[in-house]
Amino acid sequence: MPYVNIRVTREGVSREQKAELIQGVTNLLVDVLGKNPSTTVVVIDEVETDNWGIAGESVTVRRQRRQ
Repeated sequence: MPYVNIRVTREGVSREQKAELIQGVTNLLVDVLGKNPSTTVVVIDEVETDNWGIAGESVTVRRQRRQ
């Protein structure tokens, strides 16, 4: 039973985009590894940009600096 966890920042990923990710990852595991789609689990976690850090600072700070 494959388990895939996708983490993205919480910035407006639509329901349709999430459905496409879930279907696409499931299809990839079927095509590449021959896994059964009925036992494939895909979880999408949305993380606030304040809780996601790169190079010692939050994504929020990095993006504010770019503006």
